[in-house]
Amino acid sequence: MLNVAIIGTGGIARSHANGLLTFPDKCKVVALCDIYPEKAEKFKEEFGFFEARVFGDHTKLFSSGIPINLVHVCTPPSAHAEIAIHAMNAKMNVLVEKPMAPSLKECDEMLAAEAENGVVLGSIAQNRFRNSIYKLKKVLDSGLAGKLRVSHVDSLWWRGHSYYDLWWRGTWAKEGGGPTLNHAVHHIDMINWYTGTLPTEVSSMLANVMHDNSEVEDISFAALKYADGSIAEVTSSVVHHGEEQGLVLQCEKAKLAAPWSCIAQVAKSNGFPYPESNAELMKKIEDYYASIPDLPHESHTGQIGDMLTAIENAERPIITGTDGKKTVELITAIYKAGFEKRTVTLPIEKDDPYYTFEGLLARAPHFYRKMASVENFDVSDIPVNSYKY
Repeated sequence: MLNVAIIGTGGIARSHANGLLTFPDKCKVVALCDIYPEKAEKFKEEFGFFEARVFGDHTKLFSSGIPINLVHVCTPPSAHAEIAIHAMNAKMNVLVEKPMAPSLKECDEMLAAEAENGVVLGSIAQNRFRNSIYKLKKVLDSGLAGKLRVSHVDSLWWRGHSYYDLWWRGTWAKEGGGPTLNHAVHHIDMINWYTGTLPTEVSSMLANVMHDNSEVEDISFAALKYADGSIAEVTSSVVHHGEEQGLVLQCEKAKLAAPWSCIAQVAKSNGFPYPESNAELMKKIEDYYASIPDLPHESHTGQIGDMLTAIENAERPIITGTDGKKTVELITAIYKAGFEKRTVTLPIEKDDPYYTFEGLLARAPHFYRKMASVENFDVSDIPVNSYKY
């Protein structure tokens, strides 16, 4: 039985709580922490964590003597690294919410703490545990559609103007960025997973078109080029009504997509497509997709279950801190390209000013000035399962 602490009891922590409650034979929540202890108390009652002690400071939690095997870090991104490193230095395993940290330097410090203390660091990327995304990856890896050549990634969300009224949102210093970092992080992890590598070149454009109470971008477009000559485009947005999120993978022999679809065309002698598709290949792909069994648990629950099993068996989780860092590296490159209005190259080395959060902050455009804020919203529940795929 693993003893678990949850630090940060806002909206996303509910997904962690529900996931942990799915595995009562594996874990027990013994501590809750929030800078607003009254929120943690309400959270405790809501989820029935009656034996859990509540803290208002994570350092007091770690020095309390409570035996803790796993810490879930569900705070705003600016606090991820500090809390995770403190936990790992106390010999506790850590599962940190997305994004892993706002900067590559912090990611490296977290990975160093993991190695030095012999613990396990996992980074949330729950969509790898979504059946449609998992099965699409399996089909891609089967080779039936040929090599991936062009990827279209739509991380399209909509958030009302008041979304950025919350005190830490919409600020470079506390949120670390806009939807490129905090929403498209899901889809950027997916494209890293599908391609198996980071791009070599990145171009991008950033804008804030609908939220004048936010310093950060509310939309970005990025173009990626890979060493093998393949390319990708990523749209990161919180201005798209309808939130039609999806991925389209154009491979040599067929198109694969989430929401699931498969099309394989055949050329006439003049290069134009026949009206009929390649029915034989499409049937092979469709049959393979249908043969893939569903995951036992999806989303946060699936990833939490994998993390618990990894700790129990002294193994690595499916999604590691190294994976989290790769996602942050690509996001950093998108910001660098957008800030400087030029194509940039990867990797981002330690002597690059964008390697540190301070370097990024010094160069970040402030689209608007955040003039006022609220401490908390009355409703803290947030949708994490509203995907169209």
